[in-house]
Amino acid sequence: MLLTVEDLHANYGTIEALHGISLHVAEGEIVTLIGANGAGKTTTLHSIMRLPPPEAPKTIKGDIKIQGESILAIPTHDVVRKLHVALVPEGRRIFGNLSVMENLTLATYARNRNDDLEQDLDQVFTLFPRLAERRKQRSELLSGGEQQMLAMGRALMSNCRFILLDEPSMGLAPLLMQELFKAMRQLNEHGMTILLVEQNARVALRFAHRGYVLDTGSIVAEGTSDLLLNDPEVKRAYLGG
Repeated sequence: MLLTVEDLHANYGTIEALHGISLHVAEGEIVTLIGANGAGKTTTLHSIMRLPPPEAPKTIKGDIKIQGESILAIPTHDVVRKLHVALVPEGRRIFGNLSVMENLTLATYARNRNDDLEQDLDQVFTLFPRLAERRKQRSELLSGGEQQMLAMGRALMSNCRFILLDEPSMGLAPLLMQELFKAMRQLNEHGMTILLVEQNARVALRFAHRGYVLDTGSIVAEGTSDLLLNDPEVKRAYLGG
């Protein structure tokens, strides 16, 4: 199993954000986490990446394993560099004062000098031709959709094999959202494993192989996408009836 989360509790001070969740992601899968705002979806992704929150100390109980090995003692940079896991954060978090190429190049800092960077850069520009057209442009001048493409491209340039996506379609027009999900599908077809957090639950479940439903820090439903799409309670609470 590529990722195993076992009985994970996460506390911010005295507030428990995750109440013992367990989930898994197999290599080559697309798995989605859906739920309302504040359900714990982003906390789950940040816990997997070993990211400390800026606003309050976070403590974790339980375990997170990548390929069977616990990563709780591993710093974030080694999750990226050694385990080849990357996060595309909510809000994109690109460096707006840098060009598209400079943003992409920054993501290669931890790679081996002998890695074929040009091959991965070609992959990014093939997936997102707009980035190739705007490679010299300051990133803050890109549209919201182009900035999301850049955030994904930056993750790919880290040489990741497992990508965590936090609300990638937020604020995007429908056509751009379709383009983005098409690119993610192509990545998966070429072997990329994806764990997706997405507010648009219906789109997420149609895209993913399996899903988990989070509600105030607990997993309340799980199963194949078809199963969840047809679950009456899931439909009522998250799919608009």
